[in-house]
Amino acid sequence: MTERAKVRQFRWEDMPKEKVTDEISRRLVTGERMMLAHVYLDRGSVVPRHAHENEQLTYILEGALRFWIGEEGSEDEEELVVRAGEVLHIPSHVAHKAEALEDTLDVDVFSPPRQDWLDGTDAYFHEDGD
Repeated sequence: MTERAKVRQFRWEDMPKEKVTDEISRRLVTGERMMLAHVYLDRGSVVPRHAHENEQLTYILEGALRFWIGEEGSEDEEELVVRAGEVLHIPSHVAHKAEALEDTLDVDVFSPPRQDWLDGTDAYFHEDGD
């Protein structure tokens, strides 16, 4: 008989909120091959430009984020705004940066899970500039 994986249930309000910076915090739910995150961004906060192997979906529940997609200054760099009710798909290894235009709550889905978020090696949050 095959062993079945354990089913788990989560309530966001019961989960610890991790402070990432003074203006950004998050709550994480991690499975074997995917991660779901509530990300709370104060107006004006910036997620510095970075890229990762993880495929990403960002679903804005409240507020709005301005994204810069691609390498800074490249002719392929694209700027767009994602608002409440909208979803942005970011493929693996695509550089991106974001700024909260309002107080924002987004749901990020990653596959595979962001190991740097789990082990605290997401240093790009604390670097100056792009």
